Formats: sequence, C-alpha cells, structure tokens
Amino acid sequence: MILNPVWLNTFKTLFENRHFTRTAEILHMTQPGVSQHINKLEQACGYQLIKRQKKSFDVTLSGELLYKYILTAQQQESHLLENLGANEKTSGKCALSCSGSLATLLYAGFIELQTQYENLVIHLEAAPNNRILEQISQGQTDLGIVTEKPDPLLFSSEVIGREELVLVFPSSKTVDVDNLASEVMELGLIRHPDIDHYLRLYLAHCDEAVLSNLDVRKIKTKGYVNQIHQILLPISQGLGFTVLPRSTVDNFESAERLKILDIDNVVAETLYLVKKHNRDMPARFDMIKTQIKKSLN
Repeated sequence: MILNPVWLNTFKTLFENRHFTRTAEILHMTQPGVSQHINKLEQACGYQLIKRQKKSFDVTLSGELLYKYILTAQQQESHLLENLGANEKTSGKCALSCSGSLATLLYAGFIELQTQYENLVIHLEAAPNNRILEQISQGQTDLGIVTEKPDPLLFSSEVIGREELVLVFPSSKTVDVDNLASEVMELGLIRHPDIDHYLRLYLAHCDEAVLSNLDVRKIKTKGYVNQIHQILLPISQGLGFTVLPRSTVDNFESAERLKILDIDNVVAETLYLVKKHNRDMPARFDMIKTQIKKSLN
C-alpha cells in the first residue's frame, strides 16, 4: 500500500510545527482538514501517530519513525532528481542556507541568474550555523555558508570569502574614541540573534584597548529584533548600538543616519562553503558558486 503523499506532507508539517492552527495556516487548510489528514494517515498506517491531549498533543514512537521515513524518502527523491539532471548546467533546483545578512547580500545575484535561466530554481534560507549543518546532514539543503570550519569527517568545505564586522552607532551621536567604553555603556545594545557571537569576536580582534577589556555582561540591552532588515532601524533613530556585517549596514535604506566606528584593524569572519562529505554536486552548482564569489567580492 502506498501512503498518500498529501497526508504525509501534512503530518511532516504538523510534526515540525507542533501546532494544528499553525500547520493549517502554512498549508492553507482548515484545522479540521489537518485533523482529517492525520486521522486518515493513522488509519492507513494502522498505528496511532499522535497522542492528543486537549489542545496539545505528543508524537508517538510510530509518529517519530514515520517522520524519519518521510525525511529519508524526500532525500532519496532529491538525490534521484539530481542524478537524472546532473549534467544540466543552467536548470534544476539549488538549495542554499546562510546567515540573514549573507542572504540579503546574495539574493539579488541569484535573482539575476534566475532571470537568465528560467528553469533554474534557487531556494535560499537564512539560518544559524548549527541549523545549516543540520540541514546539510539531513539532505534538506545542498550548500551552506558558515563561519566556522565544520567536522571534515562529515562535511567538505572550502574558504569562499570573508565578512567584515563593524560597530554601528547613530550618526547623531558624537563618538569620542578615548571615552568609547563609557559611551557604549550609556547607549545600550540593540540585540539580535547573532549579537553575542559578533560582539565578542569584534571586541577580541578590534585591537582597541579601550574596548578589549569591556565587560559585555554589563552592557545594558536597549532592544531586541530578529529581522535583519529591522535591526538598524532603532539605531538610525538614535537608540543604541550594535555589531553587524558591513554589507548589512551598506544596504540599509537610511545608511546616512548610521556611523561606523573607524578603527585601523579590520575585524572579519572567514566564510566556509559547505556540502555533505563526498557528495558529488550537479554541474549547475559551479554557476552558483561563481555567483556567490562575485557577490562577496
């Protein structure tokens, strides 16, 4: 018996979101429709997949096994399609994961490629390093760009560029380098998902004595936002400071309202292009790699 692929997709979405209403919204269905798909799938399998508890549910062992089966089947299908079109240089799907700032930088170049080659499909997702490596391992993405060299036994990687990090202030604030530590403490920090990593890296390598000894734990939080396009908005209006890649600052629509701290030593992260170890990539990925290097440079 072949399990209905529509029901399987509904179950996979429910498993990953753990919420009936959210699953219905993602799949453009009604909540009763989601429940109906799960009930039919349970009947077809002959096993209970979720254990319902009033407004919530737990996934059963059978549900866990089914989810793993779905991921394996999708990965096998993806590899089959790649092998069938391995020599296609300008068509097929290319899935790439990277940070939000890099996604913003790379996206325009990918759109340019897709306008040239109508059968080329590029799937770009923003994610943190650990999630990117997880996606590559599970076959959910083809390539990833991370800032730490991954385990060579699991992944193949190459240096593809560097990303400069900058300390950003409101342009309305007068920045006195001699009193920089106290000014930073007074302004407060606009936090975002990568700020702890960026800030510690910047302070460790900026070669500015007045900042190197700064205790980041004592810097007050002025705000938090996890949308890359919104992080600089409060700073442009005089609220707080942050650390971000220079490309994000340069592409901000009100960049004239921002001020980058001018230091002699450039602080930058090495960028690694990563794929699953020993995986042969279709020919079209040579074009994708070339475009990435062009955008980064």
